[in-house]
Amino acid sequence: MWQGVIPAVTTKFTADDKLDYNEMERCFKFLMDAGCDGLIACGSLGEGPFLSHDERIEVLKVTKQVTGAKPALLTVAEASTREACALAEKGAKAGADGLMVVPSTIYHTNPKETVANLRAIAAAADLPVMIYSNRIAYRVDVTTDMLEELADDKRFVAVKESSDDIRRTTEIINRLGRRYDVFTGVDNLAFEALTAGAIGWVAGLVVAFPHETVAIYRLVQAGRYAEALEIYRWFRPLLDLDVSSYLVQNIKLVEAMVIDSNERVRLPRMPLEGEPRTRAEAVVKAALANRPKLPSFA
Repeated sequence: MWQGVIPAVTTKFTADDKLDYNEMERCFKFLMDAGCDGLIACGSLGEGPFLSHDERIEVLKVTKQVTGAKPALLTVAEASTREACALAEKGAKAGADGLMVVPSTIYHTNPKETVANLRAIAAAADLPVMIYSNRIAYRVDVTTDMLEELADDKRFVAVKESSDDIRRTTEIINRLGRRYDVFTGVDNLAFEALTAGAIGWVAGLVVAFPHETVAIYRLVQAGRYAEALEIYRWFRPLLDLDVSSYLVQNIKLVEAMVIDSNERVRLPRMPLEGEPRTRAEAVVKAALANRPKLPSFA
């Protein structure tokens, strides 16, 4: 159902901590114009848990306005099933094309609870669902066994595989074939996952470097692995900024440096300073100084 590069977009704020609709529209259009295949609103990178439900719906509306016929997904990542279902229903009414669903972010559910939670949210919205499996950040692992158990519900169409174990992509495909659209959700494992059979990339650094991200994806799909790998090797130091407790600050700093956006975050987050900022800036400057010329592709 879904494939390609689908960025997890950042949420833009004004100086007085309101939603910056104009800047979001500008940045989202930049991604779509570069060839991205949809957008995901209010995920971890989008600071979704720091937004009210009303704010998340507003971000979704901007996202859908920009994506047009391509999918705009709303992230559902709530502590309780009740709140998750309420947000899922609001997202469906507001025009979301689907949901990306994270199991409970506060209470670490056991397998039975995880499956029940996901089923309830899918039923509440009655929309296609991408399951976000991230045992590192959220300490709930949606295993291949659980995906097999959920496979009887056709609303579960995709999985964002972020276990940090590259073997998992092959395990899902070996067990379940193409029942799920498998996306890689770890920027610095993207080439490995795409060449192992993932058909999509929920990307982070794409928000500042969409052309490079799309090029890697399309070259892999065309079997032009050496060309894709050359770009990926250049990209890797930047992609490592996504795998961090400070991924939001890191990536918003990159946006500020590369596409002239801003790095405003919502408290308690604060922009990078000191050595972490210096290190991230050095990575960006080095990448810009050696930015590759992208090959043409169909």
